[in-house]
Amino acid sequence: MSFVVKLPTVEDTREFGRRLAGLLRAGDLVLLTGPLGAGKTALTQGIGVGLGVLGDITSPTFVIARVHRPDPARGGQVALVHADAYRLGDATDPRAEIDDLDLDASVDESVTVVEWGEGLVEQLVDAHLRVRIDRRDDDTRIVELDPVGGDWARRLADLA
Repeated sequence: MSFVVKLPTVEDTREFGRRLAGLLRAGDLVLLTGPLGAGKTALTQGIGVGLGVLGDITSPTFVIARVHRPDPARGGQVALVHADAYRLGDATDPRAEIDDLDLDASVDESVTVVEWGEGLVEQLVDAHLRVRIDRRDDDTRIVELDPVGGDWARRLADLA
């Protein structure tokens, strides 16, 4: 069962990410897919606000991954690892590149969000949340959340 939401603006996308963060906990893996400019980083910015992490959330395309530590002053309790596998798609062995990021070393104690990670990082955990974002010509985002295993379906019901 997937969950679909229509978000009229980028700010709505960030706010939805903030709400989604309320469902997330250490050990969660969220895979973001969608075309360039769809809103993957905007959604992650909202997740970062919701988790109360330190630092500005920007696209990790060129650094591949960033770790945002929790800020107790903002209620943060869990780190956010934000990775972008976009540039790894051209690598001879993208899975080896993912292994080099050592995401498995931090996945249990953080929320891990991977843009363009589908087909590359699912093996890190037993269950994950797949999020597809499409942007229409009027800039409206259509976000489809697809729970894969675990208790994701129940948690998403709480989002509605």
